[in-house]
Amino acid sequence: MNSTLPDILVIGAGIAGASVAAELACTHRVVLLEREEVPGYHSTGRSAALFSESYGNAAVRALSRASRDFFYSPPQGFSAYPLVKRRGSLHVARTDQAKELDEFLALKDVAGLVRRVDAAEAVALTPVLRAEAVAAGGAFEAGSADVDVHALHQGYLKLFRHRGGTVLTGANVTALAYGGYSWTVVSSAGTFRARIVVNAAGAWADKVASLADILPMNIQPCRRTAVLTEPPDGMDPEPWPMTIGIDESYYFKPDAGLILISPADETPVEPCDVQPEELDVAVAVDRVEQATVLTIHRIRRKWAGLRSFAPDRSPVIGYDGAAPGFFWLAGQGGYGIQTAPGAALLAAALVREETLPDALKGFDPQSVAPRRFAGAYSRPVQR
Repeated sequence: MNSTLPDILVIGAGIAGASVAAELACTHRVVLLEREEVPGYHSTGRSAALFSESYGNAAVRALSRASRDFFYSPPQGFSAYPLVKRRGSLHVARTDQAKELDEFLALKDVAGLVRRVDAAEAVALTPVLRAEAVAAGGAFEAGSADVDVHALHQGYLKLFRHRGGTVLTGANVTALAYGGYSWTVVSSAGTFRARIVVNAAGAWADKVASLADILPMNIQPCRRTAVLTEPPDGMDPEPWPMTIGIDESYYFKPDAGLILISPADETPVEPCDVQPEELDVAVAVDRVEQATVLTIHRIRRKWAGLRSFAPDRSPVIGYDGAAPGFFWLAGQGGYGIQTAPGAALLAAALVREETLPDALKGFDPQSVAPRRFAGAYSRPVQR
């Protein structure tokens, strides 16, 4: 048995695990276990890296709003570099998508963040758009931004260590068992006991739960493809906003002098070191060429990442309800970067059973609680 006896074990050192571990380390002894040799290898390191308060469903948008202050004013010494850089985001709609655009603009928590633009302004913002792709106009969010994912992730890990936390890599968890008012967690880095286990294992979250004989949340990992392509000679894409089809069938944005494009695919897969499929790369190219005047000849890089969704597409954050001390922080669905600070604040408050901080004023934890699936996807809540 490892001599380290933490209060809390966090499984998974991606952005979710690193951020909540840093928050919890203020008040508890925390050990962070990461199955890979490098934290953030899977979803965190393969993000499109956008912060947008209008992107995602209602729960995601609320957690993104709660994250804004952290992104723009992180703790002193958190990072030597700014975490965000203004980018702007533009949702565009064809004539047959006008209703979807209207419904998006009518959302109460979106209306104050975005403004309607006509087709001419949409093309002025993103000059390569075809007229038919923006015939119904668009919705522009000036306040969205690129995120320096590496700076954010490393900042949380540094903060965690500064607060006395321990990070163990190459620590694949192979068994969990509850008894004697604590969990015993067996990993390739040793065996640990703790009163609380935080399951922040991303695409592997259900598999971690199964090791503890806890019924899954039906969190489905999905492959998301991204491609970096060179712009045409003489074209500078840097001023463009992130441009997104209103039906989320594609998006593209500037990326260090190149153009990042994606078909916004969500192909269900088993959790793995996911790789891009040639068909998905071809679909990405085709959809962006259909929406723009770009002709994509030169692909600099291609990759795939995992986006993991709960059945209702909201994150799963809270105590399991049927297993003492087992806490879920999973199912971020590709919004894990933009919601990380807010989700970490929420999770830390719920773990400690404290009042929610001011940044989460008005947020309903029941909207993301595992118990919302009781009777459908997990065991009934324990009384």
